[in-house]
Amino acid sequence: MKRPVAVTDLVDELKKLPGIGQKTAERLSFFLMRGPMERASKLSQAILSIKEKIILCSQCHGITEKEPCDICRDPGRDPTQICVVEEPYDVYVLENVGHFKGVYHVLMGVVSPLDGVGPSELTIDDLKEKIAKGNVTEVILATNPDMEGESTAVYIAKVLKSFPVKVTRIARGLPIGSDIEYADTVTLMK
Repeated sequence: MKRPVAVTDLVDELKKLPGIGQKTAERLSFFLMRGPMERASKLSQAILSIKEKIILCSQCHGITEKEPCDICRDPGRDPTQICVVEEPYDVYVLENVGHFKGVYHVLMGVVSPLDGVGPSELTIDDLKEKIAKGNVTEVILATNPDMEGESTAVYIAKVLKSFPVKVTRIARGLPIGSDIEYADTVTLMK
């Protein structure tokens, strides 16, 4: 039996979302189809709203509805510490921990030559401009510990060598509750 075009179209669009495969897209589409019209309407309005209202902060490149964002505007933040992350979502992950009281700088990706992304496609020049103003004392590189994240961190550290700023990397290692005997050699070396 052939599915109605509207269902096929929805499944095809849902599959384009990260982490959503064929089966999950089908379950979501049937969930929405069986639910009340109000649920589908609220979901579609929320999707449109995020596209209409969300902008990038001119200072940190995080997402916001107000310019500048709440973090950059917060007088309780320490502007001498900048935590550099790959994507706007990373800011939310770190903020949920509730420990860092500095400001952020979002790169909007990582250096990835295979994907055609070089340093000029990222916001590294904006980071250098912030540091050149002279009131930054530490830059914390919080890129992911994968090949692209590591190479991006190394590149940024080299670029910032000429500035009088301390460049550090977020800690990596064993999670709480794990055993050393099960750790891989790369983790143990780090």
